[in-house]
Amino acid sequence: MIAYVSGKLIEKKPTEVVLDVHGLGYRVLIPTSTYEALPAVGAAATLHTHHYVREDAILLFGFTTKAERAVFETMLGVSGIGPKLALAALSAMRPAELRARVLEGDAGMLTHIPGVGRKTAERMVVELRDRLARIDLGVSGGAPLGGGSEAVAAARADALAALETLGLSRAAAEKALRKVLRAHPGLQSADEMIRLALRE
Repeated sequence: MIAYVSGKLIEKKPTEVVLDVHGLGYRVLIPTSTYEALPAVGAAATLHTHHYVREDAILLFGFTTKAERAVFETMLGVSGIGPKLALAALSAMRPAELRARVLEGDAGMLTHIPGVGRKTAERMVVELRDRLARIDLGVSGGAPLGGGSEAVAAARADALAALETLGLSRAAAEKALRKVLRAHPGLQSADEMIRLALRE
């Protein structure tokens, strides 16, 4: 399995890139979120990759962050979702937004992803809710934090762990914390996050 590809960026398009690795050109399929984060052609680039093999194709998918790759690989575990649809989902939404929509059960917003109808969106909510709740997107993954600083991220992680210890499921704890952080964007205290989340 190819975990990452690092080399000179030879070509880039919104859906794919070519990376030169010691004279060997790797064609890597990407979401638009990765395209936006790429350097200029000719610069060095590293992509976290998923090596996809089936009987009629061998494909390499690349992502700027491990969080994007984790969400992509998690989506592949859902019946009826292949790499093309998983890539479309990450092109339509950032990993944190996609996870938030799934955890909130917002099937209506998921239908905005090209190729996702109502039934697929509802299946995504049911099958991905617990799996995506377990993925740590971190600050670099664009986790739905109120501030975005490392202090907020650490406080949020502590609050999440405490809420789970208190008996909430991870999905319920995530949902409560998102509401709290939307209502109180400057909040940096884990204790305060827990107290407010328990009121939700």
